[in-house]
Amino acid sequence: MKVKLLTTISFFTYQLSVSQSEKLLNGKVLSQNIPLNKVEVINKTAKTSTTTNDLGEFSISVNVKDSLLFFAKDYFFSRLRVSKENMENNNLVVNMILKPEELEEVVITKIKFEKVTTSLQNIDEIKFEKNNRSLQRYTGVYDGTIANGMDFIRMGKGLLNLIKKDKEEPKNKIPQIDFKTLMTTTVRDTFFTKDLKLKPEQKELFIEFCDADPKSKLLLEHPNILATMDFLISKNTEFQKLKKEFKN
Repeated sequence: MKVKLLTTISFFTYQLSVSQSEKLLNGKVLSQNIPLNKVEVINKTAKTSTTTNDLGEFSISVNVKDSLLFFAKDYFFSRLRVSKENMENNNLVVNMILKPEELEEVVITKIKFEKVTTSLQNIDEIKFEKNNRSLQRYTGVYDGTIANGMDFIRMGKGLLNLIKKDKEEPKNKIPQIDFKTLMTTTVRDTFFTKDLKLKPEQKELFIEFCDADPKSKLLLEHPNILATMDFLISKNTEFQKLKKEFKN
């Protein structure tokens, strides 16, 4: 009985301490001093979320060291670790950077011409009629035609057969972007340097290291910012271990 009572008291004491340390954090999301509306603000630690209003303002419950994520279409996502100072000031300002504009893809396809069909019988009939009309054959008078000249009909049919053998290009083929392009257009440089603690010269090598993992192909097929971030964090742990082993 005493054990159960102590367990219950400990549980409520823990809940009370957590609730006392939790606080409603107010902030604003901007881009070039312009408030951003409908930015998704996620407390990854507490598994809660909210969105900004027309003035770019938001409020969300946080604890010290909670991880906040900010997502908006056409912008690089931002990540923030809540500090004691953030909670005391209670006036957080987050600046988001607009992604570079991507040009629309232009797909060039082959033009398919209508097939011209003829038969050898038709060709022979045309040649027979031509010979019957030839003045030179029956009268000896030259009519300006070339005897035994080139058979342009047969040549045309041969060219059409050659064209037919060429494989037709798919009309709506959309090339997939590579992993490096995905990282460039999705993840800010500060995430690599500040969050992953990588040196600028290590960024390209790290991306190649991640690209070698088959899981990176799944991110290309199904892009997801949260999944991408978790993938980079886990690969960074492996990357750092390999660096230490290489030095030793």
